[in-house]
Amino acid sequence: MSYENFKPTIWSKHIEQELSKLTVMQEDCNTSFQGEVGPGKTVKIIGAARPSVNTYVPGQNIEAAETPADTSVYLSVDQYKYTHFLVDDIDAAQSVDGMMQAYMKGSSEELAETRDKFLADLAARNGFASASTAIATDDDAKAAVDAAFTYLWNNGVKIGDDISIVLTPWFYSKFKNSLSALCTDNMELIKKGVVGIYNGATVKISNNLYNDGTDDYMLVRTKNAIAFAGGISKTEAYRPDLQFSDAVRVLDTYGAKVVRQDELYVIKAHANA
Repeated sequence: MSYENFKPTIWSKHIEQELSKLTVMQEDCNTSFQGEVGPGKTVKIIGAARPSVNTYVPGQNIEAAETPADTSVYLSVDQYKYTHFLVDDIDAAQSVDGMMQAYMKGSSEELAETRDKFLADLAARNGFASASTAIATDDDAKAAVDAAFTYLWNNGVKIGDDISIVLTPWFYSKFKNSLSALCTDNMELIKKGVVGIYNGATVKISNNLYNDGTDDYMLVRTKNAIAFAGGISKTEAYRPDLQFSDAVRVLDTYGAKVVRQDELYVIKAHANA
């Protein structure tokens, strides 16, 4: 069999590395739970409410110790996406430098797009959303983004916190003159959608943001707003019946949850020419 030397563990890792490079939304999630994934698994995200601060009076007993409320949440790994494609000869492809990577890159790109759309839809449904806003000028775009920052700051987000702004291309064209820095000469950042900095936050472009038929849902959030857990569960090679080619199937499993809703703001906007 020409696929007998296929290395699934190696290729699973390769695809996962490519996915992390290609996804725009995932990088701005809390991914501390990446190693705890698998089909049908549930990840418990441990949390507790902050304890009260009391005033100590010398010579008097302090209050009894309190038990902070359990604020743990559960993240379900409930998304199952796969690619399934033919390869003329897997052993031959693996023996040619760069050929198998080229095959797997196509899978990585498609799976990354699907992950991004899932995260964008999740954020759109669960974040605090502005009213539908018509954007006609650069000032309109800046005002919409500034309103998002005001919301986050009012909810305890600090200026130095890790914040990202994800915009559709048309909105970015209105907003770009407000950027404090451009990243257009950094290819590694551009591959991840990063185009600039505003108020210390990274500004990104994506075509995968949710649209309700009227408005695009731009996202302004901290890295802790959404928890994400995902990984390539299976990479398998086999010889299909009635075929003279090998085939590879790749299973991507993941899940996500909005865990800090007050750190996620959705700008609902449409272009007004």
